[in-house]
Order: sequence, then C-alpha cells, then structure tokens
Amino acid sequence: MKKIAIVYYSGTGNTELMAESIAEGAGNRGTIADIFTAKEFDVSMMDTYDAFAFGCPASGIEQLELIEFEPMFKECLPKLKAKHISLFGSYGWGDGEWMANWAEEMKAAGAVLVADPLTVNEFTEGQDEDICKEY
Repeated sequence: MKKIAIVYYSGTGNTELMAESIAEGAGNRGTIADIFTAKEFDVSMMDTYDAFAFGCPASGIEQLELIEFEPMFKECLPKLKAKHISLFGSYGWGDGEWMANWAEEMKAAGAVLVADPLTVNEFTEGQDEDICKEY
C-alpha cells in the first residue's frame, strides 16, 4: 500500500483544511496518508514515505513561510530528487507567483511533480474541500 506524507504550514487554518481534505481523499483511494505540520516533520522521516504533498500558503511578498516551513523544506530538498511530490497552498492576494516559483524549484531539484500545484484563494468549505479531496 502506498504511503504519503502530507506536510504543511498554516497561518490562518486554510492550508490546514486543505491538508486534511487531501488526506481524506487519499485515504478514500486506499493510500495511507500521514499529516504533519512543518514543526513535526524533518528530513529523517523522508525514507519512510513513497510520496509527499507539501503545503504552504503565500507569505510576505509571494514566498514560502520563512520561520517554520522554509527551513524544514530546505533541509528536505536534497532528498527530493526522483521523489513523487505534489504542492498545495492557499492565498488571499497576489497571482500565485509563490507557487509557480516553488514548482520550478522542485523541477530543478529533480523532484517528480505528480500533479499541477493546487492553489485555493481563501479556502471555503464545500467546493474547495471537494477539489482537495480529488487532488
């Protein structure tokens, strides 16, 4: 059975709701999905998963959150070569530049993006939950 780690940072709760919905959708498909905050996950856990879904909202000037998420992610980056990953996050302003930049960084690191990044503008229950479950 495939096992994925869903690792996220959420400042307002929107990206957390996305992570929970993604985990529910994965579980409905028979995949084991473990959810971690950026504080709970570290590079030593990378070898125990088949795939990863990393989630981080837009922060600052369309960038990854700098205090908790980015340091954890940068530590994991060298181990992402040839790993199957997906990216997700919420935003309330801007045009998604942070996600486009993040996806390009993953491709340059040799990661295999298994889906287009998922972005949600201000997560709302219902439709956005369904989109995340399908993801």
